[in-house]
Amino acid sequence: MKTLVKFLFALAVLAAVLSCTQSNGLQYATRTEKILAEINDPESDYVAVISHRGDWRNYPENSIPAIESVIRMGADMVEIDVSMTRDSVLVLCHDNTIDRTTNGKGRVSDITYDSLMTFNLKRAHNVVIDTLKMPTLKEALLCCKDRILVNVDKAYDYYDMVIALTEELGVTGQVLMKGKSSVGKVREDMAKHDTNLLYMPVIDINKPSGQALFAEYQEKGVVPMAYEVCWTRPGRELDECVAAIHRTGSKLWVNTLWPSLCGGPGNDDDAAFAAADPGDVYGKYVDMGVSMIQTDRPELLLEYLRSIGRHD
Repeated sequence: MKTLVKFLFALAVLAAVLSCTQSNGLQYATRTEKILAEINDPESDYVAVISHRGDWRNYPENSIPAIESVIRMGADMVEIDVSMTRDSVLVLCHDNTIDRTTNGKGRVSDITYDSLMTFNLKRAHNVVIDTLKMPTLKEALLCCKDRILVNVDKAYDYYDMVIALTEELGVTGQVLMKGKSSVGKVREDMAKHDTNLLYMPVIDINKPSGQALFAEYQEKGVVPMAYEVCWTRPGRELDECVAAIHRTGSKLWVNTLWPSLCGGPGNDDDAAFAAADPGDVYGKYVDMGVSMIQTDRPELLLEYLRSIGRHD
């Protein structure tokens, strides 16, 4: 527990330092420092935008161009998915196989990195891009360094490899990992390292397992940077969870990717896109006090947040 407490204390110190820097009108050394300052500032009403798999509508998902596009848009964080090749190279791929995202076939874990490089990435409409290969995690982190925060998904099993890589590249403080592990499990895993990635618990608040995990964090007095809360239906469970998060000082992350993550039909990105006013959907989350939104429509969300003064 000492390691986890130290880690959370370090985050609090970082928030205080960055808050002072902001109040003194000084410039941030990097864009990621500014984003972290907003996220860690309890008084900030800034809403951070997390782009799911990058700009996959215009480029292959989990590709360098997809990441570069959301950096240009002004997104605050990009979510990327990590897999490992047969010869232990960490690459960006959501699925267990490469069938959907490349012109090759087979399980990532059965293919060597060199063999993987013989295949090309595909866009969402199955169009092969002859010049694009599946990037390594290292290439993606170098692209993101100091420019945008990173959420590495599907990577908890590779935590030791990921932390070694982020330390090598000097980006550990810019990388977030999420999970549904108990406080004890997270404490045990983090105790193995002198420094750790940012970590955020995922709470499925309509499920008994999610309720139990949230209760554990509350009972043990652990205050993470943020909670990701998922719900299939609104109601008392959600309301009490959100109130507790605001009361204890963590930020609130929601996903508008599809209805099952944010309360059902009419609450997701596609509903916002179809609406005459995207604020009819996204405004619900602003009213809830949400500080971080993961989206499949980053451009639309950024436009709305800027229109109401909640993003730069």
